[in-house]
Amino acid sequence: MKLNVVVKRELQSYFATPIAYVFIVVFLVLSSVFTFYLGNFFERQQADLIPFFSFHPWLYLFLVPAISMRLWSEERKTGTLELLMTLPLSRRDIVLGKFLAAWIFAGLSLLLTFPIWITVNYLGDPDNGVIFASYIGSWLMAGGFLAIGSCMSALTRSQVIAFVLCGFVSLVFVMAGFPMVLDAFKGWMPMLFVDMIAGLSFLTHFSAVSRGVLSLQDFLYFMSVIAVWLTATSIVLDMKKGD
Repeated sequence: MKLNVVVKRELQSYFATPIAYVFIVVFLVLSSVFTFYLGNFFERQQADLIPFFSFHPWLYLFLVPAISMRLWSEERKTGTLELLMTLPLSRRDIVLGKFLAAWIFAGLSLLLTFPIWITVNYLGDPDNGVIFASYIGSWLMAGGFLAIGSCMSALTRSQVIAFVLCGFVSLVFVMAGFPMVLDAFKGWMPMLFVDMIAGLSFLTHFSAVSRGVLSLQDFLYFMSVIAVWLTATSIVLDMKKGD
């Protein structure tokens, strides 16, 4: 399939430079620090990975833009985007292929945290069903961040600007479900609108999944976010054609 060609090309490009290895190492180190030190893992004396997953939205907020900023910005800056668009590939295959490669890479980074899962099983008797659901939810959330980043990267030639834009938009999607933000709206907005704002947040849906409840609603939410932002990426690329 043509889509597989794009995915393979993009995955190879990640590991052709030290960036991929640096990202993985930073992600693993920060995950461990947040879990065992900032998350007070040992002081809590509970065999679960709640501290590990509770930091993921904030961890992705800074690390995922580092993956997505190069998706289109680098292609436009080096002039290879025009060449890519002339290949016998559909726009859908190109956009989806680039996204899937980034999502697979993010999933690989997440998978490499399995020693933390093994550690918690060694120290106690955790609910592995909840942990597995949390891993799935975390990967879905990473996909949402990456889809936003894909669109932001298509907007500009500068990877730095793409990084900042992705971080800002992603922050909006995270903070929309933050209790402090929701409390600020509750004083003057109907609860229906407050619930709508909360329903748009990554934090709201991921919190539900991290409790072990991987519902169809949360799954559809993340997939809808991915679909909307990838569609927006295609639209932006059409608008920027020849720019």
